Amino acid sequence: MLAFFRRSPVLTAHVLLLGVVFVWGTTFTLVKAALLDVSPLLFNLIRMLLAFVVLAAWSWGKLRSSTRRDLRAGAAAGLFLGLGYQFQTAGLTRTTPTKSAFITGLVVVLVPLLGAIPGVHPPQMQPTRWNGFAGALLAFAGLILLTTPPHSAALLSGIGIGELLTLGCAFAFAGHLLTIARVASTLDARRLGAIQVGAAACLMLVTLPLDSRPVLHWNATVVWALLITSLIATAAAFTIQSWAQKHISATHAALIFTLEPVFAWLTSLLFLHERLSIRSLEGAGLILVGILLSELWPAQESHLIALPIEPISS
Repeated sequence: MLAFFRRSPVLTAHVLLLGVVFVWGTTFTLVKAALLDVSPLLFNLIRMLLAFVVLAAWSWGKLRSSTRRDLRAGAAAGLFLGLGYQFQTAGLTRTTPTKSAFITGLVVVLVPLLGAIPGVHPPQMQPTRWNGFAGALLAFAGLILLTTPPHSAALLSGIGIGELLTLGCAFAFAGHLLTIARVASTLDARRLGAIQVGAAACLMLVTLPLDSRPVLHWNATVVWALLITSLIATAAAFTIQSWAQKHISATHAALIFTLEPVFAWLTSLLFLHERLSIRSLEGAGLILVGILLSELWPAQESHLIALPIEPISS
């Protein structure tokens, strides 16, 4: 079996990337449970520090030869990455894992929208076409349906602080992708990955006082959540995705990424017994359709999605 995968790197890339997306999706529920005993910003700081230690140890030789350009690029990417995590985890304490996952998934729609802004558009990114704007409209209509309570006539009544924070996370992760798109082709992936994770950890340290009184009660759930999110969902996921997306197309990668909120919903249903109303299911479906329309319709594939992403999850 191992020999077969070695002879078929394309199949291996698909399997590994699917595994990464599965981990990202399932960690929403795990982190939600851990946040009962640890404050969100402190959780993020510990997670990112652990991931940075692992990546720095693995890439120490490359880090020692970092240039100022490397540090600037990594710091910019780390700023957006750190903001994305801070918004996402803070929002997760105020909304459900399923809603958090589907709203975070809007990053795939936001990238072409933000990329259409002059000065933001990366040189190698395909121009935003009609399907990008149509996908955004469908996805945001889905967001309204997903968050609106059943039988409520006020369609915006379900968008609270948790949903708004999570939407902010989607914008931050979109900024992270656009930043990576500008610099990844000319920088070493391992060096860039370690620097941006380190920069994200610094941001989390600076913003930790926003948590008012950080809380941490060590238990098995918190330990497992930190180990899985830092070592697997961050350090290992960066490495695996960087390799996998050298062997598969951007379209295939985008299709696999749409499974993240699906995995999150199934995990939340299984462990937290979270059930979506008919209206919420329709909204989730619209978000997935909008994502697919944005990323799978273009005749020419965008290179943007083929770059290392973290995110979205978790």
